Amino acid sequence: MATPDAFSDPEQLAKIQAVLLKILKDFDHACRELGVEYTVYGGTSIGAVRHHGFIPWDDDVDVLMTRADYERFLAEAPKIMSKDYRFDNTRTVPEYPFMFTKLGLDGTVFIPEFGKDSKYRMRLAIDLLPLDNVPGDDPAAVKAMSRRTWVWGRLLYVQGTPTPYLIDTHGFKRFAIHSATSLAHWAMRLFRVTPQMLQNKWDKAARRFESVDTGIYADFSMRDPWNWTVTREELFPARDVPFEDITVKLQREYDAVLTRSYGDYMQMPPEEKRRNHKPVEIDFGPYESLA
Repeated sequence: MATPDAFSDPEQLAKIQAVLLKILKDFDHACRELGVEYTVYGGTSIGAVRHHGFIPWDDDVDVLMTRADYERFLAEAPKIMSKDYRFDNTRTVPEYPFMFTKLGLDGTVFIPEFGKDSKYRMRLAIDLLPLDNVPGDDPAAVKAMSRRTWVWGRLLYVQGTPTPYLIDTHGFKRFAIHSATSLAHWAMRLFRVTPQMLQNKWDKAARRFESVDTGIYADFSMRDPWNWTVTREELFPARDVPFEDITVKLQREYDAVLTRSYGDYMQMPPEEKRRNHKPVEIDFGPYESLA
């Protein structure tokens, strides 16, 4: 077990990426076998287009699925994937603090700095994020969904982490935020509010239009879902593109999607903005030799 800064340790980062690539390859294989659609997401999409693989400093993988395919994958993939995989979410892990699923390898540990105070022990994993239906003609409804999911999502995280990691926040502001989050954390413990209860509230808000085929989707795990509101035609049928030495699915209209979310995504950011998850504890378990 090690506690390095992977950002400044190229060998360690290469190992992390090798394990994530294995998970992504097995995930892609399972999706194709099940006939489930997905696309890579966020920085993983940028990596696929700009680098044909990982962004050089990146240490995570994100994928998107419509709610229907997300639920189907969670129901059927455990039956066909290796027993070494764990599908971590509030349905399977009592102390889980996120609104989405982490598909990870048993026997591994990957604790980023922001998760060091959480009861949930993260694995080396990729993030599976559901896209939920939103109406195209009712911005007030989408705004209400965004507000409610943001509140329930933050409470879900604070339920397990009284003093969440804050980027570029110091002094009195940091003290005030941590005072508020600690108060909320202990109040939820006092009234026995569980992650499952908060997830149910989040689901109710995010899945409000689940039965309506709007053809427009949003990722409510984001602080600003408008940045990742996409149409069915922009996503599917997804393109097969190279990613390192495997093939993954990318949004059909990836340029429009990435430009809307990131602007000039082909431009490399300055070095001071090249961030990863700053792991404070890593254990590769039986996958030490993958890289």
